[in-house]
Amino acid sequence: MSAAPQVLIVGAGPTGLAAALFLSRRGVAVRIVDAAETPTATSRALGVNPRTLDLLEPTGVTARILAEAGTVDRLHIHRHGQTLAVVHLDQIKVGARFPLAILPQAQTEALLTEALAARGVTVDRDVALTALSKDADAVTAVLSSGERVRTPLLFAADGAHSTARKALSLGFPGDAWAEPWQLIDVELDGPPSDEAWIDFRDDAVFVCLPYSGTRFRLIGFGPPLLNHLPDGWRAGAVLWRSDFHISHRMASAMSLGRIALGGDAAHIHSPIGARGMNLGIEDAFVFADCAADFLSGQSDRIEDYDRLRRPGDKAVVRRVRALTSFVRNTGAGADLARRTAIPVVARLPFLIERVARIGLGLDHPVVLR
Repeated sequence: MSAAPQVLIVGAGPTGLAAALFLSRRGVAVRIVDAAETPTATSRALGVNPRTLDLLEPTGVTARILAEAGTVDRLHIHRHGQTLAVVHLDQIKVGARFPLAILPQAQTEALLTEALAARGVTVDRDVALTALSKDADAVTAVLSSGERVRTPLLFAADGAHSTARKALSLGFPGDAWAEPWQLIDVELDGPPSDEAWIDFRDDAVFVCLPYSGTRFRLIGFGPPLLNHLPDGWRAGAVLWRSDFHISHRMASAMSLGRIALGGDAAHIHSPIGARGMNLGIEDAFVFADCAADFLSGQSDRIEDYDRLRRPGDKAVVRRVRALTSFVRNTGAGADLARRTAIPVVARLPFLIERVARIGLGLDHPVVLR
């Protein structure tokens, strides 16, 4: 049985990397493992929201993100190509210190990895969690390398199919929607590089997000997105594409004894709202605070994590589901609601700000106690 760190982190996506960084800054010895042989080259998340930038600022990663990221200044909302509203996102006043930064997830992960390496922590790759057990004093993790690691705490950031969550027999209730959605990263000629675009169509929705320069992300369902681009747009090289189904789920508990879940292992939802990666980094921040206090002798602190995180995360999943339902619904009633409500809401700053706070991560506080 190998010598163990104080916290074993399973999963080196943004949630696991952030947890390792926050913990190491508190003087906690960590080990982070990931089943993948190499870092991900594709990017599910694009937006790093103001709340995340606040949390990461003391690590130095925020400055690096802002130096490399773009921004989205406007949102064009259309119905069958006709403008319903133009929302000037750069003029929304929500009291945030930072903007919504547009940076591919792979690059965000690279910056987190570099910050960890500067603190002497590297990711053990091609190493998966295969089983675990716990007792009153520690967690024993069995790894695919054949190691048995005994550690005071384990943080599972191992994704939607989390081995840790299943080993704990924790429920993952929620729902899944039947229709396939498309995600395409593509070179486009036509749309401005600082604008997001959404078009509500018959039995379809088309979303375009700026990625980097002439690269854009298309998200939607219905007919093939590249076959139905807005007038004047032309597609070039396709960089990545994926079909996926949307689910909204929340773990029945985010911790059990000395084992805690974060990120997609604990909650999943649609990409509408840009909260997945950001919510996971919030989990990592709160877990690190609870874990560091627990390891320094505050025995009740590890129990705080579930109490502090699950209600807020559950509320975000619920809000994102409602927002996605509004986007997804193609019925006549929904079409009428959009035609009448969107132009009105777009002219009422207090309503725009309320919706914006969801995407900016400012719809709830990050509570440590």
